[in-house]
Amino acid sequence: SAVAADDGSCFETFDSETGDCVYRPSTGGDSKKFTFDSLFGPGSTQEEVYDAVASNIIEGVLDGYNGALLAYGQTGSGKTFTMTGSPSLPGLTPRAIHELYGLIEQTNAEGSGVTVTVKSYFMELYNDQLVDLYYGLEHKSDKKSKPPKLDIKLDAKKMVYIKNAEVKEAGSAEELLKMFESGNTMRHVGSTAMNSESSRSHSIFSVLVEVYNETTHKTTTGKLSLIDLAGSERADKTGAQAERLREAQSINKSLSALCDVISALSTNASFVPYRNNKLTQMMQDSLGGNAKTLMFVNISPADYNRDETLGSLEYASRAKLITNDAAKNADSEEVAALKAEVSRLERQLLSGGGGAGDGADAGAGAAEEKGGA
Repeated sequence: SAVAADDGSCFETFDSETGDCVYRPSTGGDSKKFTFDSLFGPGSTQEEVYDAVASNIIEGVLDGYNGALLAYGQTGSGKTFTMTGSPSLPGLTPRAIHELYGLIEQTNAEGSGVTVTVKSYFMELYNDQLVDLYYGLEHKSDKKSKPPKLDIKLDAKKMVYIKNAEVKEAGSAEELLKMFESGNTMRHVGSTAMNSESSRSHSIFSVLVEVYNETTHKTTTGKLSLIDLAGSERADKTGAQAERLREAQSINKSLSALCDVISALSTNASFVPYRNNKLTQMMQDSLGGNAKTLMFVNISPADYNRDETLGSLEYASRAKLITNDAAKNADSEEVAALKAEVSRLERQLLSGGGGAGDGADAGAGAAEEKGGA
């Protein structure tokens, strides 16, 4: 867990060296001490943040492990800046993509006998509905186009995937970043009293890295999930009305479900309520699953936001107690070929072509339902 804060007066101490911060109540009462893996104050740069906590996760993805970087916090606290940044101050996502392709180029230069393929899909959760941002880009000019039904599934290794999602291959960091930036333009944003460009949805940008070893004939698949959560909101502060209010209610409902999951995982509860919301279903392999996960909690320590800041710190403390069990995702050459054939047949059926593929695809569908999310 990592906490990033703007300047302010909510803290007695905020020590980036030790990871300790002491929250000061506004009226009386005892101060509260919190300890995190990392703390970043207003003087921290984007580069320092990435190098300190995120870089090792990218190396794991190329080795066949799942990785996840996500940002949580109240509206206007800087989550999107942490995840995406700006052209001159790139955030976690562009830095991760550049590092990933840098590692791929290094692997190719060493002549290690592997072939690396990078694919991605880009999902938005808006008003409790999944939206395929790539599909929106592809059919931007066709207002009558009806997107396919999207289903959240788990494969045999408990990796989340979205059935019927547009999956695109990218041959370079520049190509993948262009796809990410274009997809971001399709997200729902709006103005509130707390944020002039408030994200009205959660976004999950999933990067799939397949590495085929020509010697062992095995394929490893690592998934990097880059998650930008919409901020929690209080209507009395944001001034949200009508559509903005409905969006805020949906955001808060999904974040509440995420809080329930984190609470269950942090206490080793026998039941974890992933299925209570699509957000937690999509994040199932990032939280308490087969992934190396880094959660950023962004806070704004101004007096005006004291209640939200304390809530975010307590949220981060619970998240810190979660232990994930990351394992490598590897398939033999035969299994990898069968998976590719199933995907081809599904695309064929989706585009209206049936025929000889029907029987094989029906079997694949039954397998998915058995292991579905």
